[in-house]
Amino acid sequence: MDIPRFDPLHQCIAFGPLVVYLLILGMINLGRRPFLTTGARDTAVLGIAISGFIAAGPMELFLPEGAANLFGGWIWALLLTFYLLCLLLVVLLMRPRLVIYNVTFEQLRPALADVVSRLDDHARWAGESLSMPTLGLQLTVEPMAVMKSVQLVSAGPYQNIAGWRRLEEELAAELKQSRGLPNPYGVFLLSFALCLGGAVLFWMSRDPAGVTQALNDMLRR
Repeated sequence: MDIPRFDPLHQCIAFGPLVVYLLILGMINLGRRPFLTTGARDTAVLGIAISGFIAAGPMELFLPEGAANLFGGWIWALLLTFYLLCLLLVVLLMRPRLVIYNVTFEQLRPALADVVSRLDDHARWAGESLSMPTLGLQLTVEPMAVMKSVQLVSAGPYQNIAGWRRLEEELAAELKQSRGLPNPYGVFLLSFALCLGGAVLFWMSRDPAGVTQALNDMLRR
């Protein structure tokens, strides 16, 4: 079993998706509007962001040589498809969750309270926990001060998926009216992503022949 080389091509494969992820996350944090997404989408995007490390590391390290000789470069399509299917399984097994970026708990709570009062007259708060029996929801509010984001995380295994979708739609509509200050953390994310991407491109430009050879080796040409 050969240990994969961490040449410029492998650096690009490993860090490329992560750079794109950090750029998107940085732009979201620098926006003035809150950005709401589901936990499933958030996890799926994160899984894609680290897919480069999986491909340049474990996939190549444990690459089945027999299958590689049989399928050639198509072995990578099969392996990446398998990884995406595993990621999809993880996402489908997750409990419902909503993630709101670029907002503090103090900014979110009035909007969330208005939505809750409209959707469920029997809703009850207990600290940072919320029960909405009419919609079949039980959740906790988990703020993340550093990221300037808030998560609404399901509490307990018995949840009404249709109720979560209704809460997502109503809360997204309510937050469209909200405005806030950009999160300075976004500047760090963008700067780090640009520096990382620039470094990878620099190392690739220094040895184009080596990059071509490494690509041919990966594709079994």
